[in-house]
Amino acid sequence: MIDTLLSQQVADRRVDLYERIISDLQDQQFSVVDSFFDTKVIVNCKEEMLQFYEIDSFKKAAIGSKTNEIIRKEIRGDFIKWIDRHHASTYQKRLLKGIDHFVDYLNTTCFLGIIEKEFHYAVYPKGTYYKRHLDVFQHDLRRRLSMVIYLNEDWQKEHGGELVIYKTANDKERIIPIYPSFGRTVLFESQVLEHEVLKVNKGLRLSITGWLRTR
Repeated sequence: MIDTLLSQQVADRRVDLYERIISDLQDQQFSVVDSFFDTKVIVNCKEEMLQFYEIDSFKKAAIGSKTNEIIRKEIRGDFIKWIDRHHASTYQKRLLKGIDHFVDYLNTTCFLGIIEKEFHYAVYPKGTYYKRHLDVFQHDLRRRLSMVIYLNEDWQKEHGGELVIYKTANDKERIIPIYPSFGRTVLFESQVLEHEVLKVNKGLRLSITGWLRTR
């Protein structure tokens, strides 16, 4: 009986969180939450990510679609490794399961029609950044929501690497900096909000970045 009550309380808190995200997206086209994933999942994904990075299994990130990729260091300086759902580790599976649950709720309540998810690890070494851009391609508008999960446990403000979202309303542009705090999850509308990653001043900026895609 107690276990059932606890499970229901957890489920209720999760629904409350989802509803808050949906409300944020409707009101301001982005949402920032600090408790989307279990801390143990985030810590272990970070450790796995660093292991992959140490054995040089990341590749230089490019701009453009997969059929028209161009490496432009003056625009984008991160290194990425795609997360393969079919060969995911235990904690990657738990992370993806959490995303799947959220997407099921979105599709049921908001009828977004999200049918695909793509996620990768992203490492920004010192001195790198990503210039202002949208997360969609010229002839491919399937990305509906962008999602970023931050993994650095000891990141300080002087280290840089903030996400900056640019939001225009009433012909005025609002600049919204978002600090990459450990475990923080940011969601925003891929087709609407331009954004950038500011230059990293120290260390490795670690995150998981992905997109929820429609048809």
